[in-house]
Order: sequence, then structure tokens, then C-alpha cells
Amino acid sequence: MKTTSKEDLRSHCAVNYGVEMFGDRWSLLIIRDIVFAGKKTYGAFLKSEEGIATNVLASRLAFLEEQGILSRAPNPDDGRKDFYTLTEKGLDLIPIMLNIVLWSAQHDAKSYVRSQKKFIARIRKHPLQVSEEVKALVRNGGCIFPDADV
Repeated sequence: MKTTSKEDLRSHCAVNYGVEMFGDRWSLLIIRDIVFAGKKTYGAFLKSEEGIATNVLASRLAFLEEQGILSRAPNPDDGRKDFYTLTEKGLDLIPIMLNIVLWSAQHDAKSYVRSQKKFIARIRKHPLQVSEEVKALVRNGGCIFPDADV
């Protein structure tokens, strides 16, 4: 897959750029898996409940890496596996992910996140502080809900 350049964009609208970089369902779910559940490997992403196809997962991981949103490195314990992590550019998507969580908690009556009342309240009250805390957590290999099964 080739890297998207300014010449490849449908328009130079800021919303369009965001949609073309990470606006498809699978890219956002891969980022979600890293931020919320701490997933780092192809196999872990594949186990997410949405059931991404292997070819789509491989394509999205490659695209996100080419765009500088993800970085890939060999697993030090098993060289046959790669670890995927968010780059600084990818970490900058965390405030957007948290806003999606807030929106979903408000509008999806069956949203799992509704049970995380303290977390939702903190995001609403201190969005910038929570975003920075989550960025630091993920930058250091952590995630928001380490026991989550997403």
C-alpha cells in the first residue's frame, strides 16, 4: 500500500484529511485496542470482538505504520511476532478517542463505558488532563483498562 501524500487527498479540508488517515472503522478499532486494552500484536488485534478479517487487519496495520500513526518493532521475546505501538502522531489521536467515548456514553444506551462512571466524569471535567495522562500511560506501554476484553 502506498503512502498517502497531499496530492492523493480528495481535498485539503482538515476534516477530509482526518477521515482519510484514520476515519475507517478498522483503523479506529486498532487504535482503541492499543489505548484501551493494551493490545500490541497482530494476533491480539485479530481476537477483538468485531471480527476483523486477516487481510484487512494486515492492510490497516501497514497503512497506519506508513502514515506514521503506528510503529512496529520485533517482539524481544519472540522474533516471529511484531509489537505495534502508537507514535507521537498516533498518541495525538487519544483526545479524539476520548471524545468518541463521551459521545457514545451519552448516545448509546448499551455502551459498556456507561459502567465507568468515574472515568466518564473525569473526562468531562478535566479533558486535557485526562488526555495527557492517557498519552503518558500508553507511551509507557500501559492502557486504560488492562483487563478489558475488546
